[in-house]
Amino acid sequence: MAIALQVMDESKSLPRGAVMKANVLRGKDKFGLEDKPIPAAGYGEAVVKVRLTTICGTDIHIIRGEYPVTPGLTIGHEAVGVIHELGPGVTGYEVGQRVLVGAITPCGQCEPCLSGHLSQCGGALGGWRFGNTIDGVQAEYVRVPFAQANLAVIPDGLSDEEVLLLADIASTGFSAAESGDVRLGDTVAVFAQGPIGLCATLGARLMGAGRIFTVEADLNRQRMSRQFGATDTLTPEQSPVEAIREATSGRGVDVAIEALGIQQTFENALRVLRPGGTLSSVGVYSGHLQIPLEAYGAGLSDHKIVTTLCPGGKERMHRLMRLVEADRIDLRPLLTHTFTLDQIEEAYELFGARQDNVLKVAVRVS
Repeated sequence: MAIALQVMDESKSLPRGAVMKANVLRGKDKFGLEDKPIPAAGYGEAVVKVRLTTICGTDIHIIRGEYPVTPGLTIGHEAVGVIHELGPGVTGYEVGQRVLVGAITPCGQCEPCLSGHLSQCGGALGGWRFGNTIDGVQAEYVRVPFAQANLAVIPDGLSDEEVLLLADIASTGFSAAESGDVRLGDTVAVFAQGPIGLCATLGARLMGAGRIFTVEADLNRQRMSRQFGATDTLTPEQSPVEAIREATSGRGVDVAIEALGIQQTFENALRVLRPGGTLSSVGVYSGHLQIPLEAYGAGLSDHKIVTTLCPGGKERMHRLMRLVEADRIDLRPLLTHTFTLDQIEEAYELFGARQDNVLKVAVRVS
C-alpha cells in the first residue's frame, strides 16, 4: 500500500499530458528525436526514467533497413535508470530505486520461459521487445513489461557505466561461450572483435579456455581482445583457417564463436572446428546464409551449430552484476565515447561508421 501511494505521488509530479524526448525510427536511414507522451505503467509494468543508454550493432541493422521494425517505434534496448512508476501487481520494488533493465524481457510464465528459453518468450525472438515490437530505451522514459521479472536493482557500490553493458552485449557475448559449452582447457576461436566478440572472448576466458584465438582486422580491437583474454590474434588477411589449423597441429578448435553475422566468418568458424566441435553463433545475419558441405563434413562430422539470443531476466542481470562486484569483469574500457540524448544522431554517425576507434558509445539521458 505504501508503494502504491508513492507511485501515485510520483505520477502527479508530472503535468497531465507531459511529453518526453525519444529517438524514433522514421524509415530506412531515417530517425531522430521526437516528442512522445511519457508512458504510464499498466498491470505488472513499470516506468523507468532512463539515466544512461547506448547504441547496439542491432540498432544499426534496424536503421539501415536490414532488420524489419515498424516505423514510429523508439529505438534501443540497453538501459540503466530509476523507477518512476510501478503498476499494480509489481511488488518488492520502490519508486526511486536505480535499476538495470535487461535487453530481453521474458514473462517467466509461457512455455518457452518455463522450458528455460527466456529469450524466446511467447515465440521465436519474442523476448526481444524493446526497439523491436515495443518502444525502446533511447528516450527519457521507458515502459518495462513484466517488471517483476525484469528489473534488477543495482547495488549502491556499482556505477551506471559498470553495469550498462550487462543488459545486452555482455550477456550475449558470455552466452556464446556458455552455449558453446566451453570447458576447462579448451581451445577456442572467436571471429570478430566488436563489442559482442570481445565479450565472447572474455566469456571464454571466464569459462576456463586454455587458448583463445581471435580474428579481427582492426588493430585497436586486437589490442582490446588481448586485454580481454585472447592468447593469439589474427587478421582476416592472415588466412586464419590455415593459421589456426597449423597452430593446433591440424586438430582444430573445440569451440568456434561467430560474432559478426556474415557468410565468410560463419564458414571460417565452421572450417576451424575439430571433429565433434561446436560452432556457437551470436552474429545477426542480414543476408542468405549457406553451409558448405565439405566444411560440414557432409553432415557427418559430429559438428554442432548452436545459436543464442541474449539471455534476459533479472536473475541473469544479478549474476552478471556479481561478476562486476567481485572484480572478475570490467566493461568500462568498451565505453569509448559519451554523448547526450540530444546528440543521438551524431552518436549514430560515429558508431555506425566505426570512427575514432569507437567500441561502444554511452548516451547520457538524465
